[in-house]
Amino acid sequence: MARRQFKLPDVGEGLTEGEILQWFVQVGDQVTTNQTLVEIETAKAAVELPSPYEGEVVELLVNVGDMVDVGAPIITIETEPGSAPAAPSEAPAVPAQAAVAEAMGGAAEEPAVAAGLIGGEAPGGRTAVLVGYGPRTTTAKRRPRRAVHDGAHQPPPAGDPEVPGGPLGSEGVKPVRHGGLEVGRLVEAREAPHAGPAVPARTIAVEEQGETGKVTVLAKPPVRKMARDLGVDLRTVTPTGPGGTITRTDVAAAAGPSAVSLAGESRPSTAREERIPIKGVRKMTAQAMVTSAFTAPHVTEFVTVDATRTMDFVEQLKKHPGMAGIKVSPLLVLAKAVCLAVRNTPEVNATWDEQAQEIVLKRYVNLGVAAATPRGLIVPNIKDADAMSWPELATALNQLTETARAGRTAPSDMTGGTFTITNVGVFGVDTGTPIINPGESAILAFGAIKPQPWVVEGVVMPRQVTTLALSFDHRIVDGAAGSKFLVDVANVLENPIAALLF
Repeated sequence: MARRQFKLPDVGEGLTEGEILQWFVQVGDQVTTNQTLVEIETAKAAVELPSPYEGEVVELLVNVGDMVDVGAPIITIETEPGSAPAAPSEAPAVPAQAAVAEAMGGAAEEPAVAAGLIGGEAPGGRTAVLVGYGPRTTTAKRRPRRAVHDGAHQPPPAGDPEVPGGPLGSEGVKPVRHGGLEVGRLVEAREAPHAGPAVPARTIAVEEQGETGKVTVLAKPPVRKMARDLGVDLRTVTPTGPGGTITRTDVAAAAGPSAVSLAGESRPSTAREERIPIKGVRKMTAQAMVTSAFTAPHVTEFVTVDATRTMDFVEQLKKHPGMAGIKVSPLLVLAKAVCLAVRNTPEVNATWDEQAQEIVLKRYVNLGVAAATPRGLIVPNIKDADAMSWPELATALNQLTETARAGRTAPSDMTGGTFTITNVGVFGVDTGTPIINPGESAILAFGAIKPQPWVVEGVVMPRQVTTLALSFDHRIVDGAAGSKFLVDVANVLENPIAALLF
């Protein structure tokens, strides 16, 4: 048999770990190359990983909710299910160090995905991609293995029901599935030549099987884990889910009031504290904000703007034939204003290179827009926003926000930003003192647009007013440059038609 382990790849820039959000396959499923296997959450985004192999899923090596290091195996796939397993004498044990070396490219037949091998040249002259390598252009030779005879691979008794070909083997009755795992795979998995360090196969508890061998409890892996944590016997729980499945709420009800919060509901009134694990996007955001606040000297300036003409301009854009079917908001006008104002003040679109002791001015604008998502605050960016037309920029903004809220932002959209807008106005907030996104030199907060009294040609009248707040790195942007940029943006909001002549 040929079993391949898929290791968690580095799907971003230097990421070290990811959380398993959900599995799209279960043990026993047949998968094809590039079929989605699992969704993970990194410190930057949620990402779906495709399969590098075609075959049958043998093991899920990690559970939903687990934090997994990059390079650790997460799933085992049998790529040759019809072949016979090698005899024990023909498949001597391999030391763990040799197995790790093979997983990192030493084995000729192994297109393993390992941390640090994404992109560039792979062993054997193949081109590394996200989930495997391109066509092999050279012939790789496998170094001989030192035989180890320690009795670890003695053949099991002929009557053992777990032996392939026995009562529950590959030629007999198919092993029982239970919650995504299988019974009857232990010996078979132990004897198979895995790539990388050997991982014991998983079996389900015998008491969770019926007398006939059929599964009597239907529950997803996260629900089973919750039951184990709370000490709840799933056989005693009354299922209320579709198809007789047990839900988190069912487990919480069986465990009592103390477990209500684990089912996603509010805590009872007696709970005075709650602990939330710091991981994923929240962890990355916290580290980035601390780094920025204590390395870049922040200065924040404010300006109050009469945005009445901006609101009128937005209504005109909505009726324009070129904007048909495109959502238009005041954020679009602000984004265009930022792109135009950067031309006069390039310092706000720059990076401080501490190692080289240089200021790097960017001649392009990758415009980031802070988005509040269920997983935390993220800042995806629109590449080359300054080169876009009004319809193009509006479309890009809509796609950016929709993708972020759905948790589908690609890692590439989270890197390379040059300037950021945070729209606190959508929460009804007038303004704030935003913290600069690391690697950038400025960030602009867009406050709520509200009707307020405003003096127009000596007469007080109601106008649509907003407040802008610009935080900038005083190492790169001095007060005069920051003020000029802020005024240029304000002028566009006060008279958007001027943006066409800017």
